Amino acid sequence: MLWELVATVFAGLGAAGIALMLRKLSAQKLPRYLVPVFAGLGMLGFQIHSEYNWYSHQLSLLPQGVVVVKAVEEKISWRPWTFLKPQITRFMALDVKNSAANSKNPELVLANLYLFERRQAAINVKLVVHCPSKQRANFTEQLVLPAEGEMPGAEFMAIAADEDALLQVCTTQKNV
Repeated sequence: MLWELVATVFAGLGAAGIALMLRKLSAQKLPRYLVPVFAGLGMLGFQIHSEYNWYSHQLSLLPQGVVVVKAVEEKISWRPWTFLKPQITRFMALDVKNSAANSKNPELVLANLYLFERRQAAINVKLVVHCPSKQRANFTEQLVLPAEGEMPGAEFMAIAADEDALLQVCTTQKNV
């Protein structure tokens, strides 16, 4: 975040420098207020650019085998440009490549789910997917894993229709 602040300041300084050059080329006939206007527009433009490029940049950093499960687009009132094109502010990614089936119950698959949000550190959630019932639960020490052929308990919740990508771990699993 510090580097983003530094880059924003430099974008403003660069835009102000362009305005100063334009004033000099016009023999100071352009108004003085053009310099801070250009600086503000430069900083705002840089921020908008970085907001919309954040998602694609994060995707480029994901290793092979990690797939996006869900991306959340938002329209934010204090960012009126998001009403024209909603901005992706957070997303969930699943490590399909390194998922593993439980050795005692192959219907259960353990996988890492990563939660990304703009200007926040990524969060890693250990996830257990019960493939036959299409249910999931966060893996904790208190989680009671069902035996093979049993239905999972109340800790498990149904996988939402917009999170169907979670079921990819059911087809690409290794035994652990």
